[in-house]
Amino acid sequence: MSAESLEKIARNKNVARAAARQLSMEQLHKLAEVIGEVIEQKQEDELRRQQEEAMKERKLAEIREAINEAGLSLDDLVSEQPKRRGRPPKKKSGA
Repeated sequence: MSAESLEKIARNKNVARAAARQLSMEQLHKLAEVIGEVIEQKQEDELRRQQEEAMKERKLAEIREAINEAGLSLDDLVSEQPKRRGRPPKKKSGA
């Protein structure tokens, strides 16, 4: 079953019912169990992502505070602009 088919089933209750009619009760219970596990895993992943994002924000705030307390600015941390790599741009020839 393609992701497109699953999306179609998820968006429309009648389509879901039609698909469910083709399954036995045992298959429907197994499907419900699998979907429950997928939902749980997705919730855990989302919670973990939110926690990581919050941790990054806290660390960033701590670094900003330390920079300010030290009387520094971001320009003090980056002493010079990084050098460009690669070839220089081609010169246009005026003919």
